[in-house]
Amino acid sequence: MIPAYSSALVNARESESPIRQAVDEPDRPVRVDPATAKVRFRTAEDSVETLDWDDAAAVLAAPLAPWRTFGWWYGQQHYSGTYWSRTQRDHVIYESRLELARLIYADFDRNVTSIAAQPFLLEAEVDGRWRRHIPDFLLRTSNGPVVVEVKPRQRVSAPTVAYTLTWARQLVEDRGWDYEVWSEPPPVELANLRFLAGYRDERRINQDVLDSVKQADLDCLTVGQATAVLSDLSRPLVRAAICHLLWHGALVTDLDAPLQSTSVLRRGAR
Repeated sequence: MIPAYSSALVNARESESPIRQAVDEPDRPVRVDPATAKVRFRTAEDSVETLDWDDAAAVLAAPLAPWRTFGWWYGQQHYSGTYWSRTQRDHVIYESRLELARLIYADFDRNVTSIAAQPFLLEAEVDGRWRRHIPDFLLRTSNGPVVVEVKPRQRVSAPTVAYTLTWARQLVEDRGWDYEVWSEPPPVELANLRFLAGYRDERRINQDVLDSVKQADLDCLTVGQATAVLSDLSRPLVRAAICHLLWHGALVTDLDAPLQSTSVLRRGAR
């Protein structure tokens, strides 16, 4: 039996990022001068490029390195680290556990084709003063670029945060890109994805068992029934293969509820 705490999302890989947070507008209009806007980014070869924001499409073609990285020190407020992304086939940095959560969601989303952390420095004249801001993530997706800001829900309405998000949103959306402010997801949902993420790398899955699970007709069977159908194979390896296929969308299930032996499997889009 798969442990009850290993919950998962509704219709794996079918939905967009679920936790888009509304941002309170500042008390007064924010005046951004688009003509002054610049973007600075670091390539994988560690060269720094500076472009007018009008030419920001070049950022999408560049192999990006993080504009800034994170250190570790005693008593630090956030828990930073790296996450091995199946989408990137490489490690991606994060500054907090909430950013790690957004990374997992992005890695799970089939529409996301690449993930860049701390992707660029955006600069512009805002209300007569020079402002700078580094977004948390840049996602290249099948629906276009998405600039992601990860903020705890209680901080989104803070005046300084709302002000920065407002002028950054104006510039990003003027480019025709999507701008997302992302806050805490439902705890069960997050726990589910964290569990399935443990099976994201096909190199960790027994390929012979995976091939057998792919060939079996598991549509409308429960997880328990699926393992019984494949009883000639190792049950732990079958469960691992099922979780791998759930992560990649070849199988889907009702992932609002904990994933367990009674969870019903359906064929996915892949």
